[in-house]
Amino acid sequence: MLLSSALALAACTSAHAQTMVEQVGVTQISNTLNQVSTPNLKAPNIPAPAVISPAQPAATDASSPASLLTLPVSAPTPAYLAALDKAQASLKAGSYRDAQAQYEALVSQDYQNPQAHFGLGLSLFALSDLQGARFEFTQLAALNPAGFEGPYNLGVVASRLNDNAEALTQFTKAAELARGKVSTPVLRQVLEALAGEQARKADYAALVTTLSEMVRAEPTDLDLQYRQAQALTLAGQGTLALPVLYALRQKAPGNTDAALLTADIYAAQKLTDRAIRELDAAVPPAPDGTARARLLLRKADLLATSGRTRDAVFAAQDAVNADSRNAAAQARLGELRYARNDRPGALTAWKAAVALDPKNALYLASQAVVELALGQNAQAAQDARRASLLPGDNAALARAQFVQGVASYRQADYASARSALASSALKAPSAETSLWLGLSSYALKDYGGAVLALQDSLKLQPSAQTQLSLGSALIASGRYADAEATLRPLVVSDPTNGEAWYQLGLSRQAQGRKAEALASFRTAASLGNARARSALK
Repeated sequence: MLLSSALALAACTSAHAQTMVEQVGVTQISNTLNQVSTPNLKAPNIPAPAVISPAQPAATDASSPASLLTLPVSAPTPAYLAALDKAQASLKAGSYRDAQAQYEALVSQDYQNPQAHFGLGLSLFALSDLQGARFEFTQLAALNPAGFEGPYNLGVVASRLNDNAEALTQFTKAAELARGKVSTPVLRQVLEALAGEQARKADYAALVTTLSEMVRAEPTDLDLQYRQAQALTLAGQGTLALPVLYALRQKAPGNTDAALLTADIYAAQKLTDRAIRELDAAVPPAPDGTARARLLLRKADLLATSGRTRDAVFAAQDAVNADSRNAAAQARLGELRYARNDRPGALTAWKAAVALDPKNALYLASQAVVELALGQNAQAAQDARRASLLPGDNAALARAQFVQGVASYRQADYASARSALASSALKAPSAETSLWLGLSSYALKDYGGAVLALQDSLKLQPSAQTQLSLGSALIASGRYADAEATLRPLVVSDPTNGEAWYQLGLSRQAQGRKAEALASFRTAASLGNARARSALK
């Protein structure tokens, strides 16, 4: 939808044929409300992998996570084993400096003992000495090449160092070494780390393989099944995810994420009505109002995308009814009402969103947009100013400053308008912002600034109105030949544009070409331009 305001360039007189004329027509302000829905489909969370702790040297139960490491020791003496026990006790107690010193002493006594390197690496890791930890885990991997612990912990260090390619390589190797040798919980830890790096790389095909392995190992884990379906969808295999999702929803009918992803898959297949039916079916078993609101908001998005904005408003209203404390639902209702030109209703919804989340710059700026559309210029300027002082991204702050600038312009506070619009243009350049910046600069008789801003606006989005305004600003700047070059294409493309003919006459008159100027004025007068008639007298 569009907001509109009949704005005009201020008229002035000059003995040097630099008279500016009022801009004819309506300058429009585009709808600056976001109407982009947030789909349920998203990249999986990537948890930080945890280190694997050392085993107790006397442990023999290979199925226990506490005894992962059963490494060969070079004929350790009882004294050596006692020292190793003491070092491990220090590590377990969090006395990392003591553990570091104790393990370093053990490494000095028997460099071939992998457990000493393992414990030293963990101690250094706990002390944030990642380079030292990486060295020790490299020694561990060399001394025990059949064990997964060295590659796994090297992967953890690489991940902390943001060396994601190396982390992926090490976790892949650790998984290969761990399969068939460790308990299910331990294998899960290794595969989770591998899945995290695959997701970070957006290698969704490989992620599907990893998650499928995890599902086979733990077939009752419903969260894993959802992640498997999500990865399949991200890998472009959404239809293969559907049987996984339906099986999951049979076991957990109230699983909102699974229902949303099911709907997303159908929507991606352009089966919008099927997607909406899936969402409707998921609403009754949803566990609470928050979950129902999520489903209904997604339904509203699908309806709006398919052009059924009236039904979309009803769905968003149902979401608000389901969860009255949901600021995002109120905001979406405001957007949809605004799209249907229900500005009072939109303002009510945005005010509710702001009341629920008063520090949200985007909500407050959007409220100001609606106030501007309703002609509440003073209130719009006040709310936009408040929004610009809140933390937010550049888009939200640029929107607030844009509204503040237009509202100030309407109240004839041109200096404030220019300042706000210039700041908005720096954050988020747009043709509309530059147009209003040009109008504000012109009103302040900063004709050079007006020319620059209007030229920027034309580059971003050509418009006859902007071109006409630029012609006026060029005349005011004394750049008559440039003004003629700007205005001539207007009368060629639209010979009925009386205002363009009149300004073209002014530019020719200022260049001393009276006959051509009179011809332009006559054409403008025949098209009903009053100033052209006056110029002919």
